[in-house]
Order: sequence, then C-alpha cells, then structure tokens
Amino acid sequence: MKIAKEMGLETVAVDADPKAPCVGCADRFEKVDLKDKEGMEAFALSLKENGGLSGVMTAGTDFSATVAWTAEKLNLPGISFEAALNASDKERMRRRFKEAGVPSPEFIIVTKIISELPFPFPAVVKPVDNMGSRGCRRVDTPDDLKIAVPDALKYSRSGRAIVEEYMEGPEFSVDALVYKGEITICGLADRHIFFPPYFIEMGHTIPTDIDAAKADALLSAFRAGVRALGIDNGAAKGDIKLTPKGPMIGEIAARLSGGYMSGWTYPYASGVLPTRGAIQIAMGQKPDSLVPQKTWTCAERAFISIPGKVRSIQGLNKAKAIPGVKDLFMRIGEGSRVSFPENNVSKCGNILSAAPTREEAAKSAETAIRSILIRLEAHDDATDSFLAAPPADVPAFPPDTFVITPEIKGLLADLPDSNLKAPLGQLAIIPFPAFISSSLKDYVGRGVEESLDAVRLITGLALPLLQASPGREAASGALGRSFWAALIRGGYQGAVYYLDNLGLGKL
Repeated sequence: MKIAKEMGLETVAVDADPKAPCVGCADRFEKVDLKDKEGMEAFALSLKENGGLSGVMTAGTDFSATVAWTAEKLNLPGISFEAALNASDKERMRRRFKEAGVPSPEFIIVTKIISELPFPFPAVVKPVDNMGSRGCRRVDTPDDLKIAVPDALKYSRSGRAIVEEYMEGPEFSVDALVYKGEITICGLADRHIFFPPYFIEMGHTIPTDIDAAKADALLSAFRAGVRALGIDNGAAKGDIKLTPKGPMIGEIAARLSGGYMSGWTYPYASGVLPTRGAIQIAMGQKPDSLVPQKTWTCAERAFISIPGKVRSIQGLNKAKAIPGVKDLFMRIGEGSRVSFPENNVSKCGNILSAAPTREEAAKSAETAIRSILIRLEAHDDATDSFLAAPPADVPAFPPDTFVITPEIKGLLADLPDSNLKAPLGQLAIIPFPAFISSSLKDYVGRGVEESLDAVRLITGLALPLLQASPGREAASGALGRSFWAALIRGGYQGAVYYLDNLGLGKL
C-alpha cells in the first residue's frame, strides 16, 4: 500500500477483520471476507462504477483465486480463475505438473485416515488448501501417517489432504513476475528448514550461494511449473528442492511471497521492488525497474520460544542496534501464549539484516535474534509438559543442538542435584564439564556459556560456576542436575523457568 501511494495511486484494503495489520495504511478499508469471491466481485464492481478501479491484487496470502475471480468478472488484468485454482489447490497443482512433465513428487489425495501408501516412506502430509505449513509434517511409518492425516484434514477448508513422496535435499524460494507470459525472476533464496517432522522455516538468505548451473536448473523447473499452472499475467512464488534426482517443485503460488522475500529481503539485496512491478501488472502495465541495482545479501532469521505465557521480553533495542539490522518484526508481546513452532505462523518474530557480504548479513541477523530474551511465567502446564517430555515426543533439533541424549542423560545422573539452602547471593552452579566444553547450541544458536549468561542477565543472579565439583552431596546453594536438565531441554528459558518456579529469579 505504501508503494502504491508512492506511485500516486489510491488504495483500498479489503479483509474480514477491520483490525487486520496495516489497515491504516490504506486510503479506504472495506470489510469483506477474502473467501467470499462473489462479495468481493460486488464490492469491486461498485468501485469501478463509482470512480473507477484500475486493478486488484494480493501479496503473501493464499487468496489469489478470489483476486482472479474478481479480475475476470470485471475484465481487469490478471490470471484466469482456473489458473488461480491450479495454484491454490495442491491436488490440481500436482495434476497439472504431472500432465506437463514438470518434476514433482508422486502423490495421493485422502479424506480419511489411511495406513498404507502406493510409494515408499518417508512421505509428507499436508492439507490441499492452506499455507504457512499448517498441518504439514513428514511421516516415516504407518503409525505416523495415522496421526498426521487427521491433523492435515483439520486445516483443510475442503476436507482433503495430500500425501506425497518426501523430497530429500536443500530447499529454495523463488519469486517472479509474469507479464503476458514473460517470466522475470525476482530472487532465488536459500530456505533454512528445521525441526522435523515439521517444516519450520527459521529464515532465508538471498541470493542463494549454490553454483550457477544448479541455480539455472532450479529456475528452469520453476518456469515450467509456472507455465503448467497457466500463470501468464501476475506474480508467482515457488518452493523448490534440489534432490538427488534433480530439481523438484514443492509448490507454486500465484502471488508474491509472504515470508518477507518480495517486500523486504529481495529489495534490500537488489534494490528492486517486486511489489511495484506486481502493481503495474495488475493495472495492465508492463513492469519496469526490474534490473538489480546492487548485489548485497539479505538474511532473514526467526526467533522462537518453548511453550508458555510470556512474562517479559528483553533485548529488543539491543537487537535493533546491531550493525546491518534493518527490521525487527514482533509477533508476540507480554502476556502472549507461545508454543514451540509446529508451523510457520507460530514463531515469535523475525529479524532482517543486509550487508555487502553473505557472512556479514548472516552474522548480524543471528547475533540479533540471540539478543532477544523471552522470559516465561512460572508454574505453567504447557511449559512443564515441554520440559518433562522425552526427546522422542518433541520436534527434532538440528545436529549439535542441546538435547538430552542417552549419553548426556547418563552424565547428568552422575551430577549431584541442587541444594538450595543458601542466600540468593551465594547461589552457584555445579560444573558440568562434558556439556560446557561441547560445541552444542540451543535452538537459535546460543552456546552453553552464552546461554548461562542469558540466565544471569534475566534473573539478576551472579550464578558463578563452583571451582570444584562437589561429590554426590551438593554444597549448600549449588544448582545441579535439575538446573542443567532444564537448561538442556529448554535452553536459557528452561533454566530461568526452573529458577522462577523455585522463587529464586529476581523480578
């Protein structure tokens, strides 16, 4: 909307929620459900008949079908309604790809629980018509399948889920503008996906650092997918994997991306505004100013939390002040309920940084997210359940991340437990040398020492390490086995929560 205003255009925002983000940026707001294509058509017609309407578009939301329906009915520029359905419904999408020979996985459509597949495990289950990885997970066994299908169906507006072959390999995002069939690529980014069996994007880095031949192969497959879906006049956003068999299309949407790429990270890296081009296409104009003006790198990184209720957040100003940081987007505040992410809409926030080199951009963003410290309310059932859950019952962390492995569990058993009979100022930590000296990190990259420093900062306690580890009986005022178990399981948040539950953390 800001870009449209800079172009001298009047903007009208439409949503079912009059308090939707950025409503105030528009010149006018109208309450219309985005799923109500006939209602959208009627409102758009009233605009056209009372002052004029040059175009209709969306960015970052899966309502391209409503946009296409409205544009088609009012004879405005855009893709066909059929093409928009192809790009919105994963069953139609896979069938179009298969008919056109576009590389994509084998699949089946289900409406109820199943326990067998016509292709080997592993597989991926997801709703046919949702976004943000809601209800999407990897399955490795028939038992996994029985759990995943009902969850996917819950998130499907049409009551259908798709089960498809799992594609091994790194994942990439691509944005493009399409004008009268001519496809202009507006960025190819590396996606950073973690926490299986879910697919949580903890960030992306643009441009990709893969070699030119592999990038060309990915983009060739993407262009073929765009044409197969019939996207000939608008925008296209794709998720692609580079598998041992070559590029394979995850999915392609008929819109610009929703994960900061089109609106922020590609512009920071290249100086180009894809949104401006998309507005021009929606008005029937050929997009201009699409040639990159610079070759910087932009890194987007997410920060997350273990489950619970937010008591306080520290470090926001520190994060924003780090050189290279461009934006900090918060999704939570004090009092918010948070959960360890199972989809891409349950993260706590995002940091965007830009720099001349990839290393500088990544370092700025990753340093910034580690500066943000989220303290949870004590005595919360969700936090308790997360900290007590065995590793098999929680999302898998990346390699070299804090986790209570059988080896760590055995070493923990040898530590004396906490003995808290001492004034707060005398509290100390029993050393855990095998863990402290490891290269393990928490779920956003903090090492052991950095995590301990975060605990000290939040609680206001000095918490020095004891110079000599006591025997099986802990010295008075020593934090031992239970403290370390909370830190390993829940990072700095788990350790602070442990102290707060005991009434030891300062306000």
